[in-house]
Amino acid sequence: QVQLVESGGGLVQAGGSLRLSCAASGGTFSRYAMGWFRQAPGKERDFVAAISWNSGSIYYADSVKGRFTISRVNAKNTVYLQMNSLEPEDTAVYYCAADYTVVLTPQWYEYDYWGQGTQVTVSS
Repeated sequence: QVQLVESGGGLVQAGGSLRLSCAASGGTFSRYAMGWFRQAPGKERDFVAAISWNSGSIYYADSVKGRFTISRVNAKNTVYLQMNSLEPEDTAVYYCAADYTVVLTPQWYEYDYWGQGTQVTVSS
């Protein structure tokens, strides 16, 4: 059983930056691909980014490509999401998730474990 805890959310003006962290415990972190998803009020949960167990494969949603960067430090059991040039449309609850696989996927239902989420609000 893997527990995931996100942090780093908050309120930021458009054009600003935030870095989200997701700390894992209770499992072998390096065996899992990790993903970030987000969900705005009244909308479905959307894929943001994913990273393979060894950082060898990385995948971004088109909406964040060039602005967001996913990374991980296996020695710290932590995955990060650096978010730059934030837009009001990025406002959502951001979730990290773990997937016991070597193949990255943007499908939320493929992920095995989820954090509780952290709110990101971007003001215009």
